Amino acid sequence: MAGVTLVTALATCALIFFLKPIHALIAYFAVLVWYPSYLSAPIGTVDFTVHRIVILFLFGKLYLETKLPSRFKLVWLDKLLIVYFVAQLLAGAATTRTLGSFLENRAGRVFDMMLPYFAVRFIITDKQKYLLFLKSILVVAVPLATIGLYQCLSGHNPAGFMMRYYAWEASTGYSPMSRIGLTRANVVFSHPIMFGLFFSMLGPMCVGLFGQGRKHWLLYVIGIGFMCVGLFSCLSSGPALSVLSAMVFLAYYRFRKTWKAVTAMIIVMCALIEITSNRHFFEVIDRFTLSSGSAWYRGRLIEVALLEGGMNGHWIAGFGPDVDPGWGPIIDRRSFTDIVNHYILVLCRAGLIGLIPFLAMNIAAVKRLIYSDRLAMHHSEKWLVWCLAAALFGLWIGFWTVSIYDIPLTLYYIMLGCCGAMPAVVSRPTFPMLRNVGGEFYQVNSQGV
Repeated sequence: MAGVTLVTALATCALIFFLKPIHALIAYFAVLVWYPSYLSAPIGTVDFTVHRIVILFLFGKLYLETKLPSRFKLVWLDKLLIVYFVAQLLAGAATTRTLGSFLENRAGRVFDMMLPYFAVRFIITDKQKYLLFLKSILVVAVPLATIGLYQCLSGHNPAGFMMRYYAWEASTGYSPMSRIGLTRANVVFSHPIMFGLFFSMLGPMCVGLFGQGRKHWLLYVIGIGFMCVGLFSCLSSGPALSVLSAMVFLAYYRFRKTWKAVTAMIIVMCALIEITSNRHFFEVIDRFTLSSGSAWYRGRLIEVALLEGGMNGHWIAGFGPDVDPGWGPIIDRRSFTDIVNHYILVLCRAGLIGLIPFLAMNIAAVKRLIYSDRLAMHHSEKWLVWCLAAALFGLWIGFWTVSIYDIPLTLYYIMLGCCGAMPAVVSRPTFPMLRNVGGEFYQVNSQGV
């Protein structure tokens, strides 16, 4: 499949050459989620996936044919993303014994993490581009959801034959995973959970389209409906918890001014659970799963890692990337550790050196959205900001039950890129003005500053 992968990449790159930047970004997004990331094409001694080749060509187009990079200004979110990436390098260099392979692995993170984020930051500079991107998400999701439902009901994956050509490990091909008498769909994704996360991460963002007028509302309803179908077909509790949390956040929009009281109430409730119950609050939260066994495992993982000395001797720099911490036999006597918690995964791989910048980066994303909400003058723009915030909130809750990798990891940084771009989306570049934000006056321009 290496030849097919290379031809697909080159064809997409050729298409991008003739497209405007926003349409080129959409083409990259489509190939990211439609073509299996576990297939690669060897270029020299390095294996490149389709989306890594395409994002590299997209950046070449941006720098050679547009002035977008020269107009770009770094904000705190951008800087903290870079800090987080550097922190991973430092933590990994301190723990790995094979520096060459580690640096090659981190080079892959540049293509999966840094470049997609900054592509969004460069290209999405106004509301029209952002809305077009949201519409493209719905268009891309429809065929994925359709095939996912077919796989769920029939047990047959039309794209499953490609798993025999898995690039980085031996594979015997597609092996169906079942639950409640149905097949868990994954289509071109490496795992059903990752397939479900695609819909739970991006679906709440697309709900923002409903606040932009009545035109095409029926198409949006159909698109969101297909995303719900795709989410169902994965039969996974992690994506379900994520989208349920996002839905609660969306429903809270009209009462958002009471957020301080609600936050205090949640903290008090968690404290009461700790005091009055024989279980930790995170064990109660994890009851929102399809399996009581998986809920127990997730709570036990947190206990072993944080409360029972699992991180002893590794708090600073972690165990290193792709290193099993050896908690499996302690938790449930399995031979490996399934780290189904993204926060624990970051801590395990990079220690506090990685976790602190990771949390700071997410806090910066929240502050960027708050700033965008204050800049927004109309309900439609505030709703766009709120829907993006809901998507991130749902994902951050989902992080307690699943760790992300593969395509959802790249989608996560695309979402953060949208947070960075949001001030430009809600601003009025045609009519510069001074806006009072938190007692300070800002001139609103095309970059939202």
